[in-house]
Amino acid sequence: MSIKDLSQLNDMHIDVLKEIGNIGAGNAATSLAQMMNRKIDMVAPAVRVLDIADADRALGGPETPVVAILVELHGDIRGIMMFVIGQKFAQTLLQGLLGEEKSDCLHLSDMEHSALSEIGNIMIGSYTAAIASLSNLEIKISVPAVTADMVGSLLTVPAAEMGSVSDKIIFIEDDFINSNDIITANMMLIPNLESLNKLMNSLGIAL
Repeated sequence: MSIKDLSQLNDMHIDVLKEIGNIGAGNAATSLAQMMNRKIDMVAPAVRVLDIADADRALGGPETPVVAILVELHGDIRGIMMFVIGQKFAQTLLQGLLGEEKSDCLHLSDMEHSALSEIGNIMIGSYTAAIASLSNLEIKISVPAVTADMVGSLLTVPAAEMGSVSDKIIFIEDDFINSNDIITANMMLIPNLESLNKLMNSLGIAL
């Protein structure tokens, strides 16, 4: 038996994805703390399987401005990952890295664009490293593409890229604690189904 749709994921599969999310978020928090030279803690991530069409509500609504960093996955796991942060998180990152006060994340300078691309690369790398470590699979990621846009427009990308494979995504919501202030980031994972089955088999999880 194999998974033919992400809606077939059961509680055991979700628990495995939560563990991957925990390790990935922990790695990401450590990397963020080092880059920003401040303490960053994390809250256990929430993992859900969502319709791509419903993800806009989870990200604050179709007209919410966000920054997204998207990569393609290659190697043993194929698909796409998209790291999405809201304006508040983008402001915190740019202030910590560049010392800049940024009020509008939809209009980024080249330097800001580059800084957020590097952050996204590190954050996504934290999750793919967690998957690779637990599964002993090889995962490579493409050069990150950074987009600042409204949620509604942004989600047309995964829908177009992976719509023929699945209309659902694995949605990981992370809360990071920075100086008693909670900032939220979201990771969207859309593996192709062959890769998802390979991952679960490698982890010894019954399908």
